[in-house]
Amino acid sequence: MSDIIRRDPRAEWIARNRLHPLHAAMQPVQHSWMGPNGIIRKNVHGVGFIGPNGIKRIDRSGAQQGGAAKRTAAAEVQLPLHQVPAPAFYINVVPDMVGGRLSSHDRDLLGLARQLAGSDGAVLAVVFGEHKETGFSTAGVDRLLVLEGHEFDGYSPEQRVQGLRAVDNQFNPRHWLLPDSRSGGGELGRRFAASLKERPATRVWQIKDQTCIGRAGAGQEDLARPLPRLILAAAECADPVSDTRHEVLPVELSTSLARSLPRIEDLGAVAVDPAVIPMAEAEFIFSGGNGVKDWALFHQTAAALGATEGASRVAVDDGFMARDRQVGASGTWVTARVYVAVGISGAIQHLQGIGACDKVVAINLDPTCDMIKRADLSVIGESAAILQALIDAVEAYRNGAKRDAA
Repeated sequence: MSDIIRRDPRAEWIARNRLHPLHAAMQPVQHSWMGPNGIIRKNVHGVGFIGPNGIKRIDRSGAQQGGAAKRTAAAEVQLPLHQVPAPAFYINVVPDMVGGRLSSHDRDLLGLARQLAGSDGAVLAVVFGEHKETGFSTAGVDRLLVLEGHEFDGYSPEQRVQGLRAVDNQFNPRHWLLPDSRSGGGELGRRFAASLKERPATRVWQIKDQTCIGRAGAGQEDLARPLPRLILAAAECADPVSDTRHEVLPVELSTSLARSLPRIEDLGAVAVDPAVIPMAEAEFIFSGGNGVKDWALFHQTAAALGATEGASRVAVDDGFMARDRQVGASGTWVTARVYVAVGISGAIQHLQGIGACDKVVAINLDPTCDMIKRADLSVIGESAAILQALIDAVEAYRNGAKRDAA
């Protein structure tokens, strides 16, 4: 065998790319090294596994050193509980809660609030109406205030501003944080600021030393200003909370909300053709790739689900979809709440383009492809059979709903 040292350019590229699914596996783990005096040093923390109680165990037989056993044991470790019995101050957060759940933007916002709260303050999340979220404790919420009532249903910015004014009078928070998004947080934050007669900081992406930096000049410049009380933060403004649990103690308003006659009448949602929704703004994307063999069935499934169609670069290059439907770093970066990838193996450019999607569903024949590793839910099988079963399930659900309504 030759003594020439061979390099693996692909492995080196993956090790440099933080967004690649195999990035963590490509990082070298140094168990021993030579010290300055020529003595070999060993890292005793580099071996072993995490036990069910969070204690590192070392199995000399090597039976427990497998990756599966290590991941299973680590998953059972309970995160430390962060408690604030008597908060010195509050950092109030108003998440968008699109669909009744925290979005990735909301979790980034809570991570920023956690930084501002420190060890003495408490993060108070203000939620309007019913919600389906069960992960407030791991998102960094110390106190939870739910403002219930039919007046908060639908598009009701005036009533919500009144609710936030009542919360502001009772808790007097040090800072208010809202997402500067199109899902309602941007408009609500500006209306709330006008009601308080305060000037908010908008499109904030970094806070440091009582100074906030926000995007300006159509996103081409950064504007620094002293940290105000009302902050409208952009996506990826901070890392989401991942290493602690929080109490999520419920709190209530001490006074009843004053209800006034709204000047805005909500007529409900208007049906829109999913095909005319821009890819960057679509909330539900049904994307096809090289594994799709029946494109007529693919289009039928997308129509049945009411989803916006997308495609991989291979499908676009082959002429099955238009160029403006291409998803990925070389196409359109998407932020959908649900992204369904049918027959897409998961090239790095495609995975970069869907990095901000909340939930990813993968339908593929190859259980080892990168898209399966990225997905929150995977379905292994032939795409045609799965799509037909999906259409049948949607039609059965809708027919059942019609019968119940009748």
